[in-house]
Amino acid sequence: MTQGPRRLDVAVSYAAPRRGVPAAASFRKWVAAALAGRIREADLAIRIVDAAEGRALNRHYRGKDYATNVLSFPAELPEGLPEGVRLPLLGDLVICAPVVAREAEEQAKPAAAHYAHLTVHGVLHLLGWNHEDDREAEAMEQLERTILAGLGLPDPYPGE
Repeated sequence: MTQGPRRLDVAVSYAAPRRGVPAAASFRKWVAAALAGRIREADLAIRIVDAAEGRALNRHYRGKDYATNVLSFPAELPEGLPEGVRLPLLGDLVICAPVVAREAEEQAKPAAAHYAHLTVHGVLHLLGWNHEDDREAEAMEQLERTILAGLGLPDPYPGE
């Protein structure tokens, strides 16, 4: 497996009940796997939220009035930095615990595996990956499969 970032700072905050939600160490491991071979330094924050906060954030930032599983907020570089200067600030992820729990149950998969998938998915968005069209979606899904397999986790897109 490719080495992870040399310096990784992942702040995890819990604004929802912790029951069934993985520990911060798990989120750090998943982030490191998603960044391995792609970035040398990274700072990011992950906030675990309840349905009300997830819905409010999705409505405010995406104009969609429902809670979604993961939101990615890439960091924007401050103005005035010389060209080519990169800050290690990657951005923020917001993961909605009740949505993740419901989806894991509906998809008959362990909640931890679904959290891992959504963390990897969100980190890839922070790195600029998207799924706006079929070609982009296929490439992103294949990368997610590879990263998760490296963690010993099953294909998050079985049958696709």
